[in-house]
Amino acid sequence: MATLQLCMGRRCMIFQLLFSPRMPQSLRNFLRNPAYTFVDVVIKNDVEKLMENWNLEVANTTDIGALATEEYGMRNLRNTGLKGLMSRVLGKELIKLKSVTMSDWDNEWLTLDQVQYACIDAFLSYKIVSILISGNHN
Repeated sequence: MATLQLCMGRRCMIFQLLFSPRMPQSLRNFLRNPAYTFVDVVIKNDVEKLMENWNLEVANTTDIGALATEEYGMRNLRNTGLKGLMSRVLGKELIKLKSVTMSDWDNEWLTLDQVQYACIDAFLSYKIVSILISGNHN
């Protein structure tokens, strides 16, 4: 994991873990604050990597696939990626350009396309969970 993608509403932050000389204490405090819930598809893997590689503790997490499974009663959603969840929950198709998804995310400077992709990815996770917890889904 080279980048940390955070989104709340229309505000997104992309933090390049690999090139940070040290982890800001404010980021550590934010991630381990139990008042906030961090979400992702298979978030357990990300949380393990954050702890193992950067000693970053994440206090409160929710797996988007597990949440979708609970809300829709469909076990197959547990293993569905963001693209499939977007289709199911938002009724929209996510087009992921391989030229961006397969690009070098370990570079010190991300391209504008990479930053945009990372922000969209984080925003979609936020949006999907917002809809799932509101109960306003099909």
